[in-house]
Amino acid sequence: METLRFDSDDLERTEEFLSQAYARMRIGNGTPDSSRARIHRSAIDSVSVDELDLDFDMSYAVTPLGRICLCVVHEGTIEDHVYQGVSDSFGPGDVVSFAPPELSYAGRVHAARYNITMLDPDLLTQVASTADTRRPEPVRLTGHRPLSPAAGDRLRSTIRYVQDHVLADAAVADQPLVASTAAQHLAATVLATFPNTAVTDPTGPDRHDAHPAALRRALAYIDDHADRPLTVAQIAEAAHISVRALQYAFRRHLDSTPLAYVRQVRLSHAHDELAAADPEDGSTVTDIAARWGFYHPGRFATLYRHAYDRSPRRTLHDG
Repeated sequence: METLRFDSDDLERTEEFLSQAYARMRIGNGTPDSSRARIHRSAIDSVSVDELDLDFDMSYAVTPLGRICLCVVHEGTIEDHVYQGVSDSFGPGDVVSFAPPELSYAGRVHAARYNITMLDPDLLTQVASTADTRRPEPVRLTGHRPLSPAAGDRLRSTIRYVQDHVLADAAVADQPLVASTAAQHLAATVLATFPNTAVTDPTGPDRHDAHPAALRRALAYIDDHADRPLTVAQIAEAAHISVRALQYAFRRHLDSTPLAYVRQVRLSHAHDELAAADPEDGSTVTDIAARWGFYHPGRFATLYRHAYDRSPRRTLHDG
C-alpha cells in the first residue's frame, strides 16, 4: 500500500504536487491571503483514495488522467467544472465522475474539503461487458451524475468502506486478494452508480453458452486459482464464454454469482488454515482472513459462523 501526505501553503509546491499526483495541471489562487493545502493519499494497486482540504479558492485545468476520477464533496463547492459537452457545479454531499479518462477538464474549487477516488478504467471491464462479445469494447461511463440519490449514497458508502477497512491497515491492504476484491467491489459499485455501456441481461447466445460444461470449467478454474487475485473476466475466459453468460450460468444452475462462489471457496480455505494454525505461533483470525481476501473482520466472522456454526476465533483456538 502507498501512503502520501502533503501540507503546504506554497502554491507552486501545491501545483507541482497535484501535477505529480494526478496529471499535469495549472492552478491559480483566487484568495491570495490564504493558500493552505492538506492532502492525504492511500493507494492499492489500481485504486487510489485522496482526502483534500483547501482553505483557499483554486482554479484548475487538468490534462487527461487516463483514469476514472470520482469526487465526493464534504464541504465547500466546486464550480464551473467543464469538460467536452458538460458544465456543472457540485456541493456538499455530491458524488460525481469528473470526466471520461481521455478528456481534459477545468473548474474552480471554493475553500473545499473533498475526496478524490481514482481507479483504472480496465476494472470496469473486469466485472462487466458490452453488447458485442465478438469484438469486445471496454466498458465506459456515459454520464457524470449518479442514476439516483440512493445510487450516489451507495458509492459514497463503498468509498468510505474501502477507506475504513482496507486502506486504514497497511497489513490488510498489502494482501493481494484483499486489493483485488476491494477494487472489484468498488468497480461494480461505480457501474451501479453511473450510466454506462455495460449490458447485464444475457443475450440469446449467452443463454446458449451457459450450459453445465461451461459452468464446470468455471468452477474448476476457481477451485484451482482461489489463492490468486481473480476477476469475473478471467473466469469467463477460462470457461470460454462471455461475462454475461458466466453470470447467467451461475444464476441458472447454482442460484449464485461467480464472486459469491469465489468467496465460498476462499472461506473454506480460511477455515482449513484456522483449524491447522497454532495461536501460540502468532497466528490471528484477522491475518488469516485477510490472506484469503476478507478485509472486514466482523463480516468475515458473520460469514464464518453461518457456514460453520462457530466463531473463527474458536476454530483457531480449539483446532
